[in-house]
Amino acid sequence: MRLLFPKAPEPWIDLSTGINPHSYPHSPIPASAFARLPEPSAVETLKEIAATAFGAPSAAHTVAAPGTQMLMPLLAQIAVGRGAKSCGVLSPAYAEHARTARMAGLSVTEVSDIEALAAFDYAVVINPNNPDGRVWERSEVLKLADALGQKGGMLVVDEAFIETGYAESVADATTSDGLVVLRSFGKFYGMAGIRLGFAIACPDIAESLESRLGPWAVSGPALHIASEALVDQAWRDGMRLRLKEDSQRLNGLLEKVSLSIAGGTSLFTLVRDAQVQDLSIHLMRNGILTRTFDERPDDLRFGLPGVEAEWIRLEAALVEFHSAPGTSRHPRA
Repeated sequence: MRLLFPKAPEPWIDLSTGINPHSYPHSPIPASAFARLPEPSAVETLKEIAATAFGAPSAAHTVAAPGTQMLMPLLAQIAVGRGAKSCGVLSPAYAEHARTARMAGLSVTEVSDIEALAAFDYAVVINPNNPDGRVWERSEVLKLADALGQKGGMLVVDEAFIETGYAESVADATTSDGLVVLRSFGKFYGMAGIRLGFAIACPDIAESLESRLGPWAVSGPALHIASEALVDQAWRDGMRLRLKEDSQRLNGLLEKVSLSIAGGTSLFTLVRDAQVQDLSIHLMRNGILTRTFDERPDDLRFGLPGVEAEWIRLEAALVEFHSAPGTSRHPRA
């Protein structure tokens, strides 16, 4: 981006991700976490903590991995091993689910109706959805999981943004091999770089995932940080409130310049407007990166600024675009 926009102010403001800009304030990481491989007992302790935090039936239902990104292709492989041939993804959706399913050999179809997913062998629902924040009722999700499970299929529910949306988790219902829940750590806790995610599944699937991941899948620093963060209820409650306030501020800025909000969570807002391509380029000239979508050229997703200077620069850039001669402000619904 610096090569394309050499006059953009530094440092760049990255609003292209749905990651919390306020990272968890963990205690100092001991040197031993870097100097040696983690003890198996540390992983088991984290699994117990995560099971409690996510509402999983038990630690035996919980798998810790180096990010949910690593778990997606493994789950698709397990489904293929069970005879799955087709995959349905509730769309629009995070593209990696479809990509990793294709890598495993599944025929992938993106659908817009959750009920249509019952026709597939392997299905993916993101709840709340990325990028538009849509939410499906727990009863709808469990009905779909039951329909797939009865024919030997599998439903994967990606709850990466559940801490910042209004969806109800189904992690407690992972008592059969027809339902798997993915939970991200890095997004809500603002620490994507430590690469940590979880699968909640029946023990047979959990064991299969762990065998594919192999030993020492999660780093010592990640174990240290997550074991603190997932038991810190006070921080979690306070951060949810802070993100809600930040989200309201962001939406206020976007509405102030007549941009149409199509959805989101308290970590990101999706804008839908015929001029977002021009807006995205204008923002990059101001050193601000947002998330565009090739397949949906009228959509633009904004993450949250982290500090006041970033808020000020974003507001100034939005107002400048809104006030530019020849700019038509007629949002597309």
